[in-house]
Amino acid sequence: MSISFEHVSHVYSAGTPYEYKALDDVSVTIEEGKITAVIGQTGSGKSTLVQHLNALLLPSEGTICILDRTIKAGEKPKKLKSLRKDVGLVFQFPEYQLFEETVIKDVAFGPKNFGATEEEAMAKAREALTLVGLGQDTFEKSPLELSGGQKRRAAIAGILAMNPSVLVLDEPTAGLDPLGTIQMMELFHSLNKKYQKTILIVTHDMEQVFSHCDNVVVVENGKIRMHAPVSEFFRDSSLCREMNILPPALIRMKDLLVQYGFEVPQEVQDIDGLAKVIARQVKHHG
Repeated sequence: MSISFEHVSHVYSAGTPYEYKALDDVSVTIEEGKITAVIGQTGSGKSTLVQHLNALLLPSEGTICILDRTIKAGEKPKKLKSLRKDVGLVFQFPEYQLFEETVIKDVAFGPKNFGATEEEAMAKAREALTLVGLGQDTFEKSPLELSGGQKRRAAIAGILAMNPSVLVLDEPTAGLDPLGTIQMMELFHSLNKKYQKTILIVTHDMEQVFSHCDNVVVVENGKIRMHAPVSEFFRDSSLCREMNILPPALIRMKDLLVQYGFEVPQEVQDIDGLAKVIARQVKHHG
């Protein structure tokens, strides 16, 4: 079953002088079991879009179908608690999610809230914290004592502990160092491939999109400008440049080689393949 938005609009502060339409007649279908990147410039409506997936925001107009639920504008959502268990949302700012006395209590809160015993919740919390790379030395610390990167890991662990079917991540690697970013993206990739979790990632990092995502949704001025497989999206880097988004290094290298007269097949999608193309053409013309 897919996740679909059907003619969805969202208006902030409706009926006031501050009224603002953040989403405007959005229709898009997200493929289950895939990793989908949601990209666009700041203020385009990306975060507003994904916050509808667990009814944190409700549509002003239109309908959202997710898993076995339907959310319609003007109607109170049903099975809201179970929806928020099945669709885990990690905010862009982890401070919004961390509130308990200790890290492990914070991560255990979700499972306990959904019926797990104290022992079960703590076991799930320890497993999730280990999964995101936080050691036992952090378990009894206050979340306020953690570094920015550790707070982000703890916030992600708090969602993973509930074992959601759909994982929605708003800039999940912001504040992480390069190694931490790689490790976190590999974790999401593993969750998708090993456990078939549907993952949506709001990000500005095109390297992450190119390396780990299956599909791309481009949001612009509250509308869906493009929805395509990653390979199709990066076939022409002009869209990225038009949106002031830096294309992945491999795509930039391919563009540069084409400018200098090399023939680079579209199917070349990694550095080894690119190196072989260059070597063959240099040898041929050498």
